[in-house]
Amino acid sequence: MVITVNGVKHDVTADPDVALLTVLRNQLDLTGTKYGCGVGACGACTVLIDGNPTRSCITPVSAVMSKEITTIEGLEQNGKLHAVQEALLNVDAFQCCFCASGMIMTAVALLNSNPSPSESAIIKAMNGNICRCGTYPYIVKAIKQASKK
Repeated sequence: MVITVNGVKHDVTADPDVALLTVLRNQLDLTGTKYGCGVGACGACTVLIDGNPTRSCITPVSAVMSKEITTIEGLEQNGKLHAVQEALLNVDAFQCCFCASGMIMTAVALLNSNPSPSESAIIKAMNGNICRCGTYPYIVKAIKQASKK
């Protein structure tokens, strides 16, 4: 089956029910997307599918064959980080960084749909992305900062 990831078509061999996360990490070597809980509850595996934040650990690869998948690796363009990535670095939002890619992908989707979200809109959109280190105030601050770019 053929899937499109970060603008590139890939021919992958997998059972249709295999999780997209497994294909991304094990076949395409795109390891920025993390395995967290395996049930879609923590957000570490979030990727964008047609621009929508989606938990790749519970999404079968067969469900994305005609869709555009964007992973954390696909955000950088011509050596320049996405505004969300830059803002998170600027405010030193992360400690262990395990949640970072999922948080970033969710924040990118939010800003694509709402370029100037309120703090409450940010919190609502980010709900379900778990940060083990509890740096939520810094994450919100960074998303606000990125929205101004």
